Amino acid sequence: MTVREALDLASKKTNHIEANTLLQYILNVDKKYIIVNSNSPINQSQEELLMKSLCELENGIPLQYITSKAYFMGLEFYVDKNVLIPQPDTEILVEEALKIINASNKKLRILDLCTGSGAIAVSIAKYAKNVEIIGSDISKEALDIAKINYKKLIKLDNGVLKNKNVIKSRGNDNLINSNNEASSNKIKFIVSDMFDKIKGRFDLIISNPPYIKTEVIKQLSKDVQNEPKIALDGGEDGLRFYKIIRDNIESFLAKDGTLLMEIGYDQKKEVQSLFEHSKCIKDLSGNDRVIIWRK
Repeated sequence: MTVREALDLASKKTNHIEANTLLQYILNVDKKYIIVNSNSPINQSQEELLMKSLCELENGIPLQYITSKAYFMGLEFYVDKNVLIPQPDTEILVEEALKIINASNKKLRILDLCTGSGAIAVSIAKYAKNVEIIGSDISKEALDIAKINYKKLIKLDNGVLKNKNVIKSRGNDNLINSNNEASSNKIKFIVSDMFDKIKGRFDLIISNPPYIKTEVIKQLSKDVQNEPKIALDGGEDGLRFYKIIRDNIESFLAKDGTLLMEIGYDQKKEVQSLFEHSKCIKDLSGNDRVIIWRK
């Protein structure tokens, strides 16, 4: 089987972009190689891995779990079945956080509640300066993934910012700290059921909690249903974790602090009824996405 034949086969099972991404992963090459070497043969082990991966795709396993890669805020995150796959809509949450951080003249203490893969916490540590971050999650397995991403994207490269393309492409280059370094930024990960193990107050609390109604999960696409239910299930009304946050926020948010939360596209009215005088920001698709509430 040649590279071209492998790509054609994969394209019959999924869309062309995913097929190309999958083949790059299997061959450990870039997109240019696939174009230039379309007539080159692939070896037997590569062909076997291709067939196995296509079978997994057909069974609803997300491509990101197969390749162990997900891209968020211009960064490559490691992911597996223990964490929710970071989505572009959540980048709005990070960008709003960066605006607040960069407008401050002091070191901010930040809590990333329900951190999962660490995408939010690590992205903030990467693009901001002078922050202290706590990332918490009820899942130890998820935090193990978050620690991998922290080590990979922050600690090993000494915090040097290597990719500004996502922010620049939106005309938000001013969100990036001026010296392009975040080497002083630290993240501590804590296993905690929401606020149970959290101590102290925070200048900024960020959360992308589970917010899908329990019954609605059954109606989602097969690949989404293969993501961890614990990271999706927001209870009968989808508001379980927003209510927990509302019940505890006064005890953990510092004076003049800010709360940022991602919401489902149809949850603005319900969540704003819990957080009086809050502001809602839309995502790039025009859907209500981020709630901003100040103490």
